[in-house]
Amino acid sequence: MKQVLISGAAGFIGSHLCDKFLEEGFYVIGLDNFITGSPKNIEHLFERKKFEFIKHDITLPIKFHSKKIDLVLHFACPASPADYLKFPLETMKVNSIGTLNMLEIAKKYNSRYIFASTSEVYGDPTVHPQTESYLGNVNPVGPRSVYDESKRFSEAISRSYFREYGLDTRIIRIFNTYGPRMKANDGRVVPNFITQALNMDNITVYGNGNQTRSFCYISDLIDGIFKITSADNLKGEIMNLGNPEEYNILDLAKIIIEKTSSKSQIIFKALPEDDPKQRCPEITKIKKLTKWQPETSLKEGIDLTIDYFKNHI
Repeated sequence: MKQVLISGAAGFIGSHLCDKFLEEGFYVIGLDNFITGSPKNIEHLFERKKFEFIKHDITLPIKFHSKKIDLVLHFACPASPADYLKFPLETMKVNSIGTLNMLEIAKKYNSRYIFASTSEVYGDPTVHPQTESYLGNVNPVGPRSVYDESKRFSEAISRSYFREYGLDTRIIRIFNTYGPRMKANDGRVVPNFITQALNMDNITVYGNGNQTRSFCYISDLIDGIFKITSADNLKGEIMNLGNPEEYNILDLAKIIIEKTSSKSQIIFKALPEDDPKQRCPEITKIKKLTKWQPETSLKEGIDLTIDYFKNHI
């Protein structure tokens, strides 16, 4: 039986990955310290015989008794602006010391290693859509740098292990993702708008609302991650993962107001520092290498996410 180690197992994406790998017959070892993840996201797994959970901060050393770990997935990190600005040093530690620790585990077991990077490594892009070859436009000392630059460091050290040790490392640059198990106070645009709309609060749009994002539904993302993890021809690859359909933020607010039948009004506030004006993945590479492409439309995914939030706020 194949074994997979997943850091950030109680997070939004990590918990769905635990579900997916269990469905695929893996023995899953989940790690999380619950700094931003929630036990509720994985409580349905605690009785599963093939699921083992260890509460642990991966910036600290850890030893495993397993004779083998086939896959190491490093998905631990505060991911929303609200979280990484609240925990700036923890964010930088998990993307430096934590990444090093996870790489050392992969090296010890000769595991395939998958790192959850982010579209934020591109910063406020001057190239659109963003391709994997684009080097980015990042402010190295701005408030968002605790996330952007630490993810860039994680990419650099992951590539170093690939070059120095021949470790099978794979880097996934994840673009905006949404769906069930996001926190209502996540700080990202989809849960923000849905929560405000359901509560009949004003919907807060930063800037003029013309900035764009692309939104990938969680089930599509998980399918893409699993394909990247499973394929044998991707050693050392770096791939964008997201839905290339692009929407401006004002239109997203209007869609959510309509779907929730909300009486909320849209209000405008100043754009946060270094907030990107455009965000859209070029996914030709992953489509070619894995045959993956997103299948869930924004309106379908928003319906499913609204249904979840109706029962969780």
